Amino acid sequence: MLKHSEFHRSHNNGWLRAAVLGANDGIVSTASLIIGVAAGNANHYTILLTSVAGLIAGAMSMAAGEYVSISSQSDTENADLAKERLELATDADSELKELTKIYVGRGLTPDLAHQVALQLTAHDALGAHARDELGITERASARPVQAALASASSFAVGALFPIMIAMLAPKSQLILFVATTSLISLAALGGLAAKVGGANLWLGAARITFWGTLAMAATAAIGSLFGTSIT
Repeated sequence: MLKHSEFHRSHNNGWLRAAVLGANDGIVSTASLIIGVAAGNANHYTILLTSVAGLIAGAMSMAAGEYVSISSQSDTENADLAKERLELATDADSELKELTKIYVGRGLTPDLAHQVALQLTAHDALGAHARDELGITERASARPVQAALASASSFAVGALFPIMIAMLAPKSQLILFVATTSLISLAALGGLAAKVGGANLWLGAARITFWGTLAMAATAAIGSLFGTSIT
């Protein structure tokens, strides 16, 4: 008998969100920083130094922010599980009725719902309540370290791209080179994320490119406004 297996795109949501967010921020923030400083007539050394500092600060900020955010989610999940574990130990009958009611609400007859609740409780009471009452599953549970590493590394990879372009581009055309290549890479990133997530490729590319363009235009305007040569 052939083993039946299914692939669901939602299984990628955790790492995909963190990786896309990190890479997007790396490209947008670093390219915008380079363009803003370059528009203010900074020399090439200052532009590169600023962009590298932005890469390091941004990667650490992404890691810290993601870790704190997901840790808070993990703390909430653990608190809910502890509460559920206590309720199962002190009032198992009410918890069984609660689980039965959940299955009735999902379309089962009361008798069948009760049988299902009994069997799942006997197999893994806490797991059943975590999944069906709290919406916590092993696949979707919070993983702070994984999310932090994914965000930081993807930010650094994204940020390296405009920095490399800034290193190679002539000073007179640096803004044009960085802006053009960054927008192309953003469009590719948005399209790739949409494809992996099963969404419309062109829509994914368009929305990430729009916000990237807006960010770069804003920093270029600020740099040009203040326009003081940095030495």
